Amino acid sequence: MDYGHPIEFGVFITPTNQEPHAPVRLAQAAETAGFDLATFQDHPYQPAFHDTWTLLTWVAAQTSTIRIGPNVANVPLRQPAVLARSAASLDLLSGGRLELGLGAGGFWDAIEAMGGERLTPGQGVDALAEAIAIIRALWSTGERGGARVDGQHHRVAGAKRGPRPAHPIPLHIGAYKPRMLRLTGRLGDGWLPSLGYLQPGDLARGSAAIDEAAARAGREPHEIRRLLNIGGVFADPAKTAQLVDLALEHGTSTFIVATDDPGTMQRFMAEVAPAVREQVATARRERGTDTAPRPSAASLALRAEGIDYDAVPESLRGTAVEPGSWAYPDRRSTYLRGGEPGIILRPTGPAQVADALAYARSQGAAAGRVVLGIRSGGHGISGRSTNVGGIVIDLGALDRIDVVDASRRLVRIGAGATWGEVARVLDEHGWAISSGDFGGVGVGGLATAGGVGFLGREHGLTIDHLEAVDVVLADGSLVRASADEHPELFWGMRGAGANLGVAVAFEMVAQPVGEIGFAQLAFDASETADFLERWGAATEASERVVTPFLLLGRDQPGRTRVAQAMIAVDASNPETIVEHLQPFAMVAPLVGQQVVRTRYAGVIDNAPGGAHQGQGEPTTRSALLGAMTPEVARGLARFLDAGTHYFFQIRAMGGAIGDVPPDATAFAHRDAQYSVIAFGMDRTRLDAAWDTLVAPHASGLYLSFETDPRPGRLEDAFPPATLARLRALKAEVDPENLLRDNFSVVADDALSA
Repeated sequence: MDYGHPIEFGVFITPTNQEPHAPVRLAQAAETAGFDLATFQDHPYQPAFHDTWTLLTWVAAQTSTIRIGPNVANVPLRQPAVLARSAASLDLLSGGRLELGLGAGGFWDAIEAMGGERLTPGQGVDALAEAIAIIRALWSTGERGGARVDGQHHRVAGAKRGPRPAHPIPLHIGAYKPRMLRLTGRLGDGWLPSLGYLQPGDLARGSAAIDEAAARAGREPHEIRRLLNIGGVFADPAKTAQLVDLALEHGTSTFIVATDDPGTMQRFMAEVAPAVREQVATARRERGTDTAPRPSAASLALRAEGIDYDAVPESLRGTAVEPGSWAYPDRRSTYLRGGEPGIILRPTGPAQVADALAYARSQGAAAGRVVLGIRSGGHGISGRSTNVGGIVIDLGALDRIDVVDASRRLVRIGAGATWGEVARVLDEHGWAISSGDFGGVGVGGLATAGGVGFLGREHGLTIDHLEAVDVVLADGSLVRASADEHPELFWGMRGAGANLGVAVAFEMVAQPVGEIGFAQLAFDASETADFLERWGAATEASERVVTPFLLLGRDQPGRTRVAQAMIAVDASNPETIVEHLQPFAMVAPLVGQQVVRTRYAGVIDNAPGGAHQGQGEPTTRSALLGAMTPEVARGLARFLDAGTHYFFQIRAMGGAIGDVPPDATAFAHRDAQYSVIAFGMDRTRLDAAWDTLVAPHASGLYLSFETDPRPGRLEDAFPPATLARLRALKAEVDPENLLRDNFSVVADDALSA
């Protein structure tokens, strides 16, 4: 049986410590010779050997491409939970180069002498199964709650999951006896015996036993890779023929040569390995052997209904992420929303974006049969860049940031970059672009919606920095929209871009920004209406270099209501900064304060690393407000008293934002002085309080902060003339309404027709 796996070669090195660095040099020689894998036996009770895990760590640091692993790890002396974390850490540090061989133990006198528990052969198999369950549970960081495995020999009781390895570390099982072979078929990613320990016929019988166990467990035989430790003299052509036969007739795809001789390594990779690969490839072509990577049976069972996975364009297959794949848990959700998309497509250029849109159309996205989400950074508050059972086009790979013309401060930014990355690059030149308040936000989402940021009152919305945008339209055509090219599309992309096309790159003019003042102030806001009125007065009287944001969380029983302010002051002189902040400090009693001079990048580049792990559905409401009149302040205070929120933010607008004519961009509410957003846990209660106490004072809303699905939100977001103009543009560039799953501007009656 040939399973079609790629033919690879490894080396089995003795971890002797007589000359401490000798095994390391052998691993380096193996890497130089071209081996794929370097392995070391693991006998912790053998004082003449290095500790294998310590050796693997050292080898990883002294090599760069060769994969490494124990052959095989002595699980009775390596506590599984610790082994899981050690393996994940080493995989992360080595850039995904670890393979984990596991063994149930065999030298029980020595194991017992080291403090290990003596087990019968049957108990050893059970203990290894428990260990595998623990290892995989701790690597499953996308699962909720702590890891729990209540075994007879190994257990974890709510252990925190993680870290997640850099890649899906394969578990190769050293197995010979029937129960171990069955365990390999059920749970292993690879079978790793030594040819010298096998009797004639054992390889075929063992492989058949693994295949049978795999089938009973609902797996496909190809899911278990076949590795083999081999030795001998390789100058004999018969040896090459033997390896070819092992590959074609027994499915062995990774041959691990037991040698401590660099010359043997070099000769093997120069003479034997190429011949084996060539002869196997020739035979496979003649036989028509399928060598393409295939999903596991478990992954196939998770595929979404209504999506034809075989029809995924060739240009996107290599990077597509499906349910059940290793990358899926890190890519299915956004910052706030838990998602389970049917497939995530990851284009690397405009042509692939066009392929992705064509595929989405073929799956029924234009007809509404399949949900289509477009993702740049995945931070969006609305959570619309993920879904359940649909298609997501993830633009994360389109993340280049280039200076086009330094004399004009013109930069070109890919839609998949984040604003934290942009801030770091621009800061090297002493520039900045106002861009929200969080560095993890993707460029594409913000730069097509608005962008109410910390420098907004001085430099305008993010979209006001745009000079041109490259857009892949629904029909797959790539167009450049600017004031001179496709000017109507350029108008619409600045404020409603998600409806009109997929932006892949932006040309933007940055502003010179040096050190700025950044204050974090905490106020006693118990007299909330009076506080908000005073806050508004201070904001509206301040100069444009000042942009304040205000945050109030859920009230804490028995504690004074506290408002937390973040105020950016585009000035570097300490006295000037303090002068601008003084009116705000007088608004209400301060209960905390911190003021620093920093770079804009120091403020905005605040996103922690790691994948988004949002859960549930975000529940938010948004409003744009004019002046903070006593009536508005009382309405907001009453909303806060209602207690339906857990996060409430007021972002200052005005200033340069209002300098732009309302019909210059699709973001038309240029007279707004504030953007207000609230998060709640209960949709009904939040909507009731908002509709009664906040909405009557609103002059519009910011769609990127809105998750209310009821009719009327589009009319709140866009004035009648703007909405009519957008609908006409939509009919021109996306007549099928392919891009419909982001508050489509198509009229409700047209959607239902």
